[in-house]
Amino acid sequence: MSERRRKIVEAEPTEIYDVELEEDLLQANRDLAEENRRLLARCGVEAIDIMGCIGSGKTTLIHQLVGQLKGRRRIAVFKGDLTTTIDTDIIARHGVETVQINTGKECHLDANLVRKALAKIDLGSIDLLLIENVGNLICPADFQLGAEKRLVVISVTEGPYMVVKHSRIFMDADTVVINKLDLAEAMKVDADRLEEDVKHVNSNATVVKAICRDGVGINTVIESLGV
Repeated sequence: MSERRRKIVEAEPTEIYDVELEEDLLQANRDLAEENRRLLARCGVEAIDIMGCIGSGKTTLIHQLVGQLKGRRRIAVFKGDLTTTIDTDIIARHGVETVQINTGKECHLDANLVRKALAKIDLGSIDLLLIENVGNLICPADFQLGAEKRLVVISVTEGPYMVVKHSRIFMDADTVVINKLDLAEAMKVDADRLEEDVKHVNSNATVVKAICRDGVGINTVIESLGV
């Protein structure tokens, strides 16, 4: 694999914002996110923050999106994770620019880490940035990154109450993907009920039922995001 394609950002202990910190630091993150948003807008880059639990299918979704869009969009992918580059290596095989953001022990990306990652790439060479957040449904909700849109992936294997239990992350979502639809019957999970739960929290969100592994629903996700 070309080293030019794979870059890594390491979080310094003093640069990480925890969800338990005071409002002034949360405001500092919002300010940095707005700076990121303005920078991306000036460069003509659309950015999408992709959130969800470990195993929900975030990387598989990105794999499918990149595969379908790379012929008509100039794409870069940021991948948030604790330590490894496993998922980034998978995406980099598509030949798109990738940056691994390792957070160490922290459970979310923040605007400062994204700003560091933005400095690693030539923004003039891309027009679509996919940011895969660290896998959980709690911490990422409060930390805007500067992305234009937010997408949340859940899977039926997470049970019937994921939306109800973690409603905060769905409030600002533009698109919600209910993944692994083929396993719904085996898991005794009603995907329609999950959709109703999402709509109860955020009536403006577009809900897409999908089987990301097989590419089912990916075109609808692309349409919902307008990319």
